[in-house]
This record gives sequence, structure tokens and C-alpha cells, in this order.
Amino acid sequence: MRSTEIGSSEAASTAIENPQNLHLNAAQSLGQSSAADALPASDFTTRLQILATRIPKAYIAPFCGASAGVASGIVTCPLDVIKTKLQAQGGFARRGGQTRETHILYRGMLGTGKRIFHEDGIRGLYQGLGPMLLGYLPTWAVYLAVYDRSREYFHEHTTDSWLLSRAYASITAGACSTIVTNPIWVIKTRLMSQSLKQNNEGARAPWQYSGTLDAARKMYRLEGIRSFYSGLTPALLGLTHVAIQFPLYEYLKTAITGFGIGEHPDNGSTHWVGISFATFLSKICASTITYPHEVLRTRLQTQQRTAPAPSSDEVSFRGGLKHPHDRGRPPSVSSSDGMPNRPRYHGAVRTFQTILREEGWHAFYSGIGTNLFRAIPAAMTTMLTYEYLTKLIHDYRHEGELKLKEAEIHSEGNSI
Repeated sequence: MRSTEIGSSEAASTAIENPQNLHLNAAQSLGQSSAADALPASDFTTRLQILATRIPKAYIAPFCGASAGVASGIVTCPLDVIKTKLQAQGGFARRGGQTRETHILYRGMLGTGKRIFHEDGIRGLYQGLGPMLLGYLPTWAVYLAVYDRSREYFHEHTTDSWLLSRAYASITAGACSTIVTNPIWVIKTRLMSQSLKQNNEGARAPWQYSGTLDAARKMYRLEGIRSFYSGLTPALLGLTHVAIQFPLYEYLKTAITGFGIGEHPDNGSTHWVGISFATFLSKICASTITYPHEVLRTRLQTQQRTAPAPSSDEVSFRGGLKHPHDRGRPPSVSSSDGMPNRPRYHGAVRTFQTILREEGWHAFYSGIGTNLFRAIPAAMTTMLTYEYLTKLIHDYRHEGELKLKEAEIHSEGNSI
């Protein structure tokens, strides 16, 4: 992005602090010139433009990324609920230690959406929105900040390949954001996979949470702190998704518009069609290739772990209180297959083998239609919002720098 180094004087500083004086002084000195005409009638816009010049460039990417993630979460939350229920329902199909054929509760995107709305109302379609928004804020703030700073570092110090440097930056940024936000996504997934109505059907989730804080308290008390990092391994394996998506997006955007991610021309024009096409193609390629890891992650996140029975003697790292007489005693919670003390899934590899053996290959692409229907609008919303905000801040910084320079020239003229 274009930036201009501008000096300052006492008079210019006074003008900065009072945009109204800036407007009046510039108008008096320039009369009916174009510079005076360009000054906005509203002080609010001028304040924003001056403020934009004070924002460190390192803060722009995380701010725009977090804002874009929130916009995307609000738009696509209902589709995320549908996708999560389709992915998770196979995990609740065991009772009594044996696999049994159960009634499939959710079928297809439209059927699942209708059933959720019929049973739980509009609230059911927005279950998990709170932790989703809490998750998107740090996820995209961390991801885009790390990606923005590390891509050139890898290009200069690790590899001469433009594509590989972007892939390394994507994986690094994805790992940082995943480790920071995994507990939030576990809570979100559990809230989305449960039903608002308690029921004993085999396909129902074996927990019931009233909200984000209730879920966090119950998970910590009954299952321990490890439950917040369920599904971390497949989530890290899923970094292949961003390793495909972002380098491909930046490559396509650069090829079409001539500018990389977050970069815009100074003349005010933006190729929104090119940005949309680059987002669409990069997202559909990455999602199709890496979708099975999402199923693994969802199954691991939506099963319950066991923890020692609570007592009043000793605080355990696993989240409960334990007593010597309670050791070996079955806990009060069961795993998602109804078997106490024995979670159904153990690690990414064994989970993969279990799903393949019991449900076949098709289970790894359960809900992919809904996922694409959700992921593409989510990516479009995220990237268009991100590019729009970076362009807006870029334009405001540019205009603010021009006005600061005009104020400085005017103050120097008065001093003479």
C-alpha cells in the first residue's frame, strides 16, 4: 500500500487535533481551489481520515480480518449448524457397546434445515453463534496478522518460490490461530450438534448445554481441560486447507488484478469480480480436497471424555476434584456411544479406521454439499469484507496524509 512520510510542526499538530480548524485554514489559504473543495463538509469523515494515518500498519490486517470473520459468521451460522449436525450424527449411533442400525435423523441440507426449524425454531439455526463469533475474532485476527507478516519473511529467508513461501506462511498462521482458538470451536461444535429438546433417540447428542459458559463449565468439571483440545490433531492436519486456499487465492487475485491480498491501487478502482472469482475457485478446490479431516475433527470434538469423580480434597488438572477412594470408580458421564470410561474415538488415525470400518468412505464426505454451500458464501463474505476494509483504510490513510500535508504547507506559509 502507498504511504507517505510527512513531517510535523506545531501548527500542523494543532490542525490535526482540530479538524474544523484544518478545514477553515485550508479554505482561507486556498480560496476556491480544488484542495479546499475536496475537504468534506462533515468533520466526522475528516477525523476518520486523520485517525487512519495514526493506525500502525501492523494493526490493519488483524482488525480487518476479525471484522471479516464476524460478518461471515453471522451470514453463514445456520448453514454451519446444518453441516455440523450432518457430520456428527454418525457419532451417536452406538449404545450398549454394540453398533446398531438407527433411524437417520438428518437427511440432506434442506431436510435438516426444516427439521431443525420445526423442532427448535430460529434459535436452533443460530445455536453456537456466540462461540462462533468469539472464535472468528481471534482466528482471523491471528491468522491474517501472522500471514501478512510471515509471507515475505519466508520468501526472503527460506525459499525463492513465491508459491511455497505463501504455503509456509499459511500453515504457520493456521497453526497459531488453531492452537489459540481450538477450545472455542469445541464448544461451538457441541452447541451446534445438540438439540434444544432433550430426547433419548440414538442420534441425539448425550449432553445438554444452555449456553457457551454452561458448556465450558460442564466440560471442565466432568471431562477435564483435555476436552477443550479434542480434535486438535485433525484440526492441525486441516492446515492443508489453508495451505491450498490462500496461496491459490493470492495467485489468482494477482493474476487477475495485479495486486496481492490486502493490496489496492491508489486510483480508487477495485476489481471486485476478480476478487470474487479468486475466492470462489480457491475455496472450492481447498474444501473438496481436505473435507474428510473436518469429519474426523467433528467426531472427536462431539464425543465426551471421562474424568475422575469429583470430591472436595484435590484439584485435578483434568478439571475435577479427586479423592483416593474415588479412583477407579466409574464417572457419572458416558462417551457418545453410551459406554462409560471408554470413548469411541481415540486419535485421528484410529478414528479414521473406525469410521471407515463401520460407515464406509461415504461418511468422510457426509454433509459436503452443505459444507460447500456454506463454505463458499463464508469465504466470499470474509474475503470481500477484508478487501473492502483494507481498501477503505488505505483510501482514508491516503486522504488523511494529503490533508496533513496541506495543513503543514499552510502553517509554514503563515509562519513566513
